[in-house]
Amino acid sequence: MQAQADRQLTLQSLIDDLHRHRLLNDEDYQQALNIRRKPDEANLHPLTLIGRQGFADARRQGKVLSEHVLTEWLAEQHNMECVQIDPLEVDVTKITELMSYAFAERHRILGVKVLADTIVVACSEPGVAGWVPDLEHVTRRQVKRVLSAPADIERYRVEFYQLANSVSHARQAHHGASTVQNLESMLELGKAKAPDANDEHIVNIVDWLLQYAFDQRASDIHIEPRRDVAHVRFRIDGVLHNVYDLPAQVGMAVLARVKSLGRMNIAEKRRPQDSRLKTKTPSGQEVELRLSTMPTAFGEKLVMRVFDPDVLVRSFSELGFGKEDHRRWNQMTGNNHGIVFVTGPTGSGKTTTLYSTLKQLATPEVNVSTIEDPIEMVEPAFNQMQVQHGIDLTFASGVRALLRQDPDIIMVGEVRDLETAEIAVQAALTGHLVLSTLHTNDAPSAFTRLLELGLPAYLIRSSVLGVMAQRLVRTLCPHCKVQQKIDEKAWKQLTAPWLVKTPEHVYGAKGCLECRGTGYMGRMGIYEVMPMTENLETQIHDQMDHARLRQSAMKEGMHSLRLSGAHKVAAGLTTIEEVMRVAPLNRSPG
Repeated sequence: MQAQADRQLTLQSLIDDLHRHRLLNDEDYQQALNIRRKPDEANLHPLTLIGRQGFADARRQGKVLSEHVLTEWLAEQHNMECVQIDPLEVDVTKITELMSYAFAERHRILGVKVLADTIVVACSEPGVAGWVPDLEHVTRRQVKRVLSAPADIERYRVEFYQLANSVSHARQAHHGASTVQNLESMLELGKAKAPDANDEHIVNIVDWLLQYAFDQRASDIHIEPRRDVAHVRFRIDGVLHNVYDLPAQVGMAVLARVKSLGRMNIAEKRRPQDSRLKTKTPSGQEVELRLSTMPTAFGEKLVMRVFDPDVLVRSFSELGFGKEDHRRWNQMTGNNHGIVFVTGPTGSGKTTTLYSTLKQLATPEVNVSTIEDPIEMVEPAFNQMQVQHGIDLTFASGVRALLRQDPDIIMVGEVRDLETAEIAVQAALTGHLVLSTLHTNDAPSAFTRLLELGLPAYLIRSSVLGVMAQRLVRTLCPHCKVQQKIDEKAWKQLTAPWLVKTPEHVYGAKGCLECRGTGYMGRMGIYEVMPMTENLETQIHDQMDHARLRQSAMKEGMHSLRLSGAHKVAAGLTTIEEVMRVAPLNRSPG
């Protein structure tokens, strides 16, 4: 019985089965019979070897028999569940404590989930189960076998156990170091050993953390200290995911390592600090990280913002601009003097829009200079200056300095006060194109905000070329989005007061392994572009009516954020719920 259970897959039997079940056509079958292992493929699993050949899937036109497709087919043949390993869903600490690396490697398996009385184990040999009784005896849990791609099992087994090994060694090396800081100080006599940021295991953890973040498309990495642990979380497509819980001492050492790499003051833990760090992805692409620390009750919290260099080479259509929005934006930024504002909350993509625009405008014939707080991405095409509050280098004094540098185009990171607003407008009136940002809900509100700051209405009328408000919506996962009937009531609410024709159908979020069950993958912008016109100019005065200005702008062709989102919904790129979530409801007269 045991011998019958432990029957390993062979290359020959797999090829024959694939042909018999009509996954391989006759021509590919003959070719497959001639597969010969190269010296470095001696230990390669048959599924991986066949998956590498790129054979066509005879059942589905245009599809290939990848390793994952072959694994799904094999799972069906053996009535087993097929699981694509999602590293964000695996509790690495529990898995590595329950099963040794030697055992996992010997049987080419990997634990993927630990429950109270069950351990779910990924394997790639449906006919081999001899290891199950041993594991059940050691873990005192029932084993549930699932089938996964062998290459995934090999990759994540090495990554998970290397990480667990580094954390374990780092914890032992720093055992006894006080983990309680700031609000709760504790004297531990004879245990004053501080974590070493240059320790080999800490270096390994930081390297893994960064590579893992790039692999998972994270935009931010959070390291958050608590009493006994340090939470590591990634923001992916605008949503935070828990990644790992490091022991508190190890978290401190990881934070010190990152601060050291970013040339921050490691000894200073009471004040917030900012810095930047440049590194490379596993594929060799340079990536910039912006570092920010903040003191909390249990030590310093660190956030690393990951800046994707591809953002600056994306076209405006990839950023989410429609044809009309792009034309209006180009019309506003194509002037050689005046001021253009981009508005929206933090994290709405304003900086990306400005950088992409400046990159397009920065020809060899013009001088593009920026004053930022802080510099988000270092770009060789611009002259960038950073606000330094310690030496009174503010936005206003920075712009004054830039005006003496013979600029053509100036970007002011943000207009926060009257002094900055006045100097930016002065620059716009003296023959410079100025781009800047404001924090307002919609485009017409920018004029209200400038008046609130104390800027005279006549200066606003004579200098502002236009305003664009924007938000980021999550885009539907192309692998699993499903066609569905439209909610007409929600659609009318989204498109009012235009009442655009209701599409026959839209797409909804379903959720799959590719998008981690969220139904969304990636983000794009929705825009409200409001160029200044003669009619709108007359409405900007000290007693300005925001609702009337908004209504006039819409009559002049401005589309609201919600209508911009509705076009994305109709095109099958996002959902009504997602647009409603990020775009404010403007109760303007219809």
